[in-house]
Order: sequence, then C-alpha cells, then structure tokens
Amino acid sequence: MRKQKGFSLIELLIVVAIILIIAAIAIPNLLRARIAANESSAVSSIRTMNTAMVTYQSTFPTVGYAGTIAALGPSAASGCAAGGPTSSNACLIDWVLGQATTAGTAKSGYYFAVGVTTANALNVSYTFGGAAASFNQTGVRGFCSNNDGVIRFTASLNGAPITTNAACVAYTTMQ
Repeated sequence: MRKQKGFSLIELLIVVAIILIIAAIAIPNLLRARIAANESSAVSSIRTMNTAMVTYQSTFPTVGYAGTIAALGPSAASGCAAGGPTSSNACLIDWVLGQATTAGTAKSGYYFAVGVTTANALNVSYTFGGAAASFNQTGVRGFCSNNDGVIRFTASLNGAPITTNAACVAYTTMQ
C-alpha cells in the first residue's frame, strides 16, 4: 500500500472555518478602533481651531474672529505666502484642516464648519462643528465648540456639522 502525503479535504475545511471565525471576531474590533481614532482626531482638530481662532482674534482685532475656517489656514497647500499672514489667510492651521469643509475633503474621516455671529461689522462669537464624512464608517459622534473653548459631543450626528451656539450648548460636555 502506498502512503499518501498531504491534507484531507476535511482538514482543509476545518482550517478555513477557524480562519473565518477569527476574522469575524477581529474585523468589527478593527472598525471600532478606526472610528475611535477618527473621533480623537476630530476633537484634536476642533481644539486646534479654537486656539487658532483666539490667536486670530488677538492678531486682527478690527475683524474679530475669522469668518471661515479657510481664513485660519494658508492661501495654498505649499504654505504661507511670502508676504506673511493676513486676515484672509492667517496661517494658523495647516492646509488639510483649513480645507476640510466638505465630506469630500474630510480630515481623518471628519469635516468641519464654522458659524460666526457679527455685531457692528465685527465677528464677536463663533461655533465650530465637526461631523463624520461617512456616518457609521468614519465616525458616529458629532463634535462642536464655541468661543467658550469647551468641546461638546452628541452621541449620534448623521448630517451636517452644527454651527449655531444654541445647538452646541445642548450637546454633552467632553470629560
């Protein structure tokens, strides 16, 4: 009798089944980890924009707060213009964050918007909002902050970022 070498079909099926079980356990955990990383990046981005907005307001007191997120960044991806910062391009945040204003230009799965309140031709308050570019894939929470510097979140924001102070203060404060 000849001795056969190799694996039987049953043994191969058992190995494939074990691999599929491990993948079924690991993939959801990886997706949750990616969402958590994106949300952490969004909070950091809002914190950065808060700091930039306060710096902008003290640098350009005749304008007040910046009217757009792009005004906080450079005028081009290559960096700040040779003439230095201006009120329309203050070079306080990087190009990627300054342009992350639609789902198509999101930074780490989140895009941002700002709402500004004007009084006597001066921007006197602001509210930043951040929303997941693809809800349930890049993030599940929405974030906001206004000129008080407190970052808040909502457990589920499937839509555009919040840019009004009244809506933002209704969110839960980050711990």
